Order: sequence, then structure tokens, then C-alpha cells
Amino acid sequence: MPQTQISERSKKQKKLYFPPLMQFAFYGLAGYILATNLPALAYGSVPLFWLSVPVIAVGAQVLFLAVRSFGKANTTVNPITPEQAEQLVTTGLYRFTRNPMYLGMLLVLVGGALALQNLAAFSGPILYALSITLLQIIPEERVLEQNFGSAFTAYRKQTRRWL
Repeated sequence: MPQTQISERSKKQKKLYFPPLMQFAFYGLAGYILATNLPALAYGSVPLFWLSVPVIAVGAQVLFLAVRSFGKANTTVNPITPEQAEQLVTTGLYRFTRNPMYLGMLLVLVGGALALQNLAAFSGPILYALSITLLQIIPEERVLEQNFGSAFTAYRKQTRRWL
């Protein structure tokens, strides 16, 4: 495929992206707003509240380690420009999940929902998982397949998208 067609295709795909950090913040805020406005869905569980702390900590650690893996590989961590990735990262947490950064954010949202003690708060992590998959991961994977060909195809076959 000529380079101009790839560039045009990449430009079209960029329009699909709703930056992951914006999605994370948006769905976290949405879960919080729903939880505070739907008190009938509140529950009181001290153990679940305390479970939120390690879930958030694990999510933050997963996110940190995933970003660090990209730094070690000297490749872009910018999710808006996957076409600039110079290396396919398949080591560290990337051996177990193709998207540990997004998984880390999801875990933080789940921990936040647990802390809010309201079933409505779980709408945030659920919608985030759907949104990040449709608006970021799938288009990103198309670009990675274009850039890395059979190496990405083999990686995709052996490593799950989430867990």
C-alpha cells in the first residue's frame, strides 16, 4: 500500500480517538455524579470500602509499570499517535495483556467505585471499558498491525486484549 494511503488512513483513524486520560477522567466523574445523585443505590460495606484501597494501588502500579516498559523500549506512550511507535512492546506486563495501561486505569475506576459505596458508581468502569475498547484499542490495533505486520498478529494471537 502506498505511503500516502497509509497516512490518509491513519489521519481518519485519529478522528476516532477520545484520549484515554480524558475517557478515564470523564467516566470516573460520571460514576461519581451518578453515585451522589442516586442515593437509593448506596450500600454500606466496610470490607468493600477497604478493598478499594488495594484495587486502586494495584491499578496505579499496573499503569506505572506499563508506562515504564514503553520508556525502556524508547517508544512513544502517546495513544493518539500509535503510528509513531518504533517498537512493539511484548515484555513485562505486556506478556499477559496487550493493554496494561488501560487495564490499570480500569482498576483505578473499579477501586473508586468500591470506595463510593454505590452501585451507580460502577457505570463508570463499565462504560470506560466499552469506550476504550471501541474508540481506542480497536483503532490502535489496526495501526499496530499496519506498522508491525506479522509480529503484531502473532502477539495478538498469544496475548489477550484485557486479561
